[in-house]
Amino acid sequence: MAPHRDVPRCSAAVQSDTAPRPFYGEAHTFDSSFRGPVHRRSCTDVLCCLFFIIVIFLYMALGIVAWIHGDPKKVFHPTDSYGHFCGQKGTSNAKKPMLFHFNILKCTSPTILINLQCPTTQVCVSACPDRFATYTEMQLKNQLSGSYWEYYRQFCKPGFNNPEKPVSQVLRDEDCPSMIVPSRPFLQRCLPDFITLNGSVTVANRSRFKDALEEAHSVTELQQAADGITGLIDTKDLGLKIVEDVAKSWTWILIGLLLSMAVSLLFILLLRFTAGLMLWTTILTVVLLLAYGMWFCSMKLSQLRHMSGSDVSIAEMGLHTDLQVYLQLTQTWFILLLSLGVTEASIMLMLVFLRRRVQVAIALLREASKAMGHIMSTLFFPVITFLLMTVVISYWAATAVYLASSGQAVYKVMCYDVSCPYANRTCNPQTFNRSNISTSAQCVGSQCVFAFYGGETSYHRYLFLLQLANLLACLWLINFSLALQQLTLAGTFASYYWAKRKPRDIPPCPLFASFSRAIRYHTGSLAFGALILSVAQLVQIVLEYLEHKLKGVHNSLSRFIMHCLKCCFWCLEKCVRYMNRNAYIMVAIYGKNFCTSAREAFFLLMRNMARVAVLDRVTDFLLFLAKVLIAGGVGVVAFFFFTSKIPVVQEEVPDLNYYWIPLLTVVIGAYLIAHGFFSVYTMCVDTLFLCFCDDLERNDGSSEKPFLMSPELHTILGKSYQVG
Repeated sequence: MAPHRDVPRCSAAVQSDTAPRPFYGEAHTFDSSFRGPVHRRSCTDVLCCLFFIIVIFLYMALGIVAWIHGDPKKVFHPTDSYGHFCGQKGTSNAKKPMLFHFNILKCTSPTILINLQCPTTQVCVSACPDRFATYTEMQLKNQLSGSYWEYYRQFCKPGFNNPEKPVSQVLRDEDCPSMIVPSRPFLQRCLPDFITLNGSVTVANRSRFKDALEEAHSVTELQQAADGITGLIDTKDLGLKIVEDVAKSWTWILIGLLLSMAVSLLFILLLRFTAGLMLWTTILTVVLLLAYGMWFCSMKLSQLRHMSGSDVSIAEMGLHTDLQVYLQLTQTWFILLLSLGVTEASIMLMLVFLRRRVQVAIALLREASKAMGHIMSTLFFPVITFLLMTVVISYWAATAVYLASSGQAVYKVMCYDVSCPYANRTCNPQTFNRSNISTSAQCVGSQCVFAFYGGETSYHRYLFLLQLANLLACLWLINFSLALQQLTLAGTFASYYWAKRKPRDIPPCPLFASFSRAIRYHTGSLAFGALILSVAQLVQIVLEYLEHKLKGVHNSLSRFIMHCLKCCFWCLEKCVRYMNRNAYIMVAIYGKNFCTSAREAFFLLMRNMARVAVLDRVTDFLLFLAKVLIAGGVGVVAFFFFTSKIPVVQEEVPDLNYYWIPLLTVVIGAYLIAHGFFSVYTMCVDTLFLCFCDDLERNDGSSEKPFLMSPELHTILGKSYQVG
């Protein structure tokens, strides 16, 4: 390593930037009197801080506007084009519980996802149609018997009773549907009743049909339209059942999460004293569990090969809420066997070729355990982050629902006379007959007809952009919360590292002091880094949405470009996340702005690339195995409980729609809890590592420039030095 030169400083607390910045292969010149995080600081990235505060106020305003215009009841209850709920007591729809769409083919429009409404006239009916008919056929048959009209008119607008009106005018004014098809009720909606005939999907024994205007349609079009509604409704129904199951089992879910918290804390405490034993035991346990899983999958595969119907693919089976359906397929167990085999092979290869680095990583974790042992309060800081993220996600979900339910039925004046000055203007169907428009001489015969769902105000026209803004603000606040945790913990553990006599020289309340510095001086830097990461994540989400929309497009070039874009932005997001993390460590130590800190962190890591490989890959992998072991162990206990396989508590198991709802909640919650605790560990390791690299460049181990690292930390990374 190149020798260091002492550079005069104006103050020991303020770092000068006058010295030229060398290439990453060279070492910086530093002030050897540096002894920890800078205390005299100034605010960094002030403009971004102001912009962040403005965005928060605008986000609050967006929530208020959405709350004023939205009606979440539309999410759960069907409404007609007049805004009335079907089946609502005390209204004209009291005996009409079903919702009927005039033109269900319009339900494939993307607006159904934005407004939670299909953009066509909707009426409440007492029963769904049970036959196929077009308006033209009805008019012809009505001349023989009036019963045809009496049946058809129940699917027309309320009050319309003119079967002789020309078809073109009826469809123009949307008085009646162009056609009706046999339908079945599904969560108070009338959806086409598809029947398989001779291997083909049909409706009323037809695979193709024509509407009243003689336009040809296929059953496939009806299926796509029905999927547009059922996809949304299935999600609502599943959501209600999930809420019901969680409400029944929340006590046991809470017990499972508390158990995972206790296990995580116990694991961390044991790491403090027996890091090597605990981590090698974790690796061995995971290897044995994976081997057992592979053997179990092999046994299941051999059993299912002799069962009829087990060779059906998962894609052909489709989406089912009953997981037992998939467990009867050989493809499911083959995928599990392959996944477990690849994981097992990866771990074994790592142990064979990286066993020495594993030992070094374990030593690093042991050193991090000492730091956390002196500052135990850091273990509980993720609780604050979790609460902040819970508030942000809840606010985003509520705002998204209110925005989505803001769409209103828009009615416009329809007139045969082109000279009518009120034509195409918005109107109110409830008061239209009493208005000046209907009595105007130029607008004789005009009607107030349904036009579309949404609205004509700027608010309604930009609902999609408002949803994107809602999502971006949510991502920004979530990443800001995570960044605040990282910067706070980095400042705390840096205080530990740079203390000359540990733990005697560790400042009092280092966690609170670091948190105060982060909020007071570096809110702008936190917001800056979080914004860059949020934009990259938003682009990824948009690309996922576009890929979903392009699934039916048979264009190899477009799919290739989409995959390339997704891959590029995935890599970008990972790089930004990694650089942000190290930039926050440098901000916490030196108090500089985000860009300067990111540049210095990057060059510092480049000068220590060999050690970075040990730190980032091996230590993260060891902690990941520990998280998987904790979540898997708690998940096994939860599985035996919710499937009533524990005799002692069989009678306490609640009656659930899907037992996997609380099971997945416990497993995911246990993993997140373990991740929260071990994220403190990871941040501690990263901070100690950067401080270690900085210490090596500042000092040479002499009596004039003693290292501040512990003797063990210096030994495990292959250095010998004089203890100062």
